[in-house]
Amino acid sequence: MITIYPAASRFTSDHGWLKTSHSFSFADYYDPNNMSFGPLRVLNDDFVAPANGFGAHPHREMEIVSIVLKGYLKHTDSSGGTATTIFGGVQRMSAGTGVVHSEVNPSNEEEVNFLQLWFLPEQQGLTPSYEQTNFKVEKMHNALLPIVSKQFSGPDIAHIHQDLTIYLSDLEKGKEIVFNQEEGRRIFLFVIEGGLTVNGDSVLNKRDSARITDTPELKLTASANARFMLIDLP
Repeated sequence: MITIYPAASRFTSDHGWLKTSHSFSFADYYDPNNMSFGPLRVLNDDFVAPANGFGAHPHREMEIVSIVLKGYLKHTDSSGGTATTIFGGVQRMSAGTGVVHSEVNPSNEEEVNFLQLWFLPEQQGLTPSYEQTNFKVEKMHNALLPIVSKQFSGPDIAHIHQDLTIYLSDLEKGKEIVFNQEEGRRIFLFVIEGGLTVNGDSVLNKRDSARITDTPELKLTASANARFMLIDLP
């Protein structure tokens, strides 16, 4: 089953320094029928103004991934982790038993846009940790590139404490990628730019998403040059 969620269906808010769209219940947005998709609990599409950001705040028992799409994002946390990330970089933080962190835009001129994803961990009580990895953007070309995973490993793949993999892809117009979904698993699709057609009839445009179950084979065709994220979930 493929269920499409248009970009306009997301809850959006404008705080001046922050413009954000929530794909799941978060903060002031609460919908008991839209709390999560498998272990995916939060997907926020955040635009943060120059020299602004999220000051120090606590988290517990959550795997948090930040993927920068444009601009610069600076992370600092109480476990000692600190880094500034651009597109091609991934921040992964295990909040575990408790951590305090901040995410701010260090630029005085350029807005930062990043995807903030929260996942429920496969076990509680983990020691807090932080990791930044960098992937080769050119490897996204007409391919699914794993950037966060428990299954795959390597210096350019962030490790996560949950049985999932986050892929990014840049797919040229007219090109097709086939992804086989294992029985009992879920797929979450999010179109960052451009457009995709799924299995010939489900159409997703910029910032649309799809939640997919019980679909053994996905044929993803770019209706326009497309940049998208695919998450393989339990």
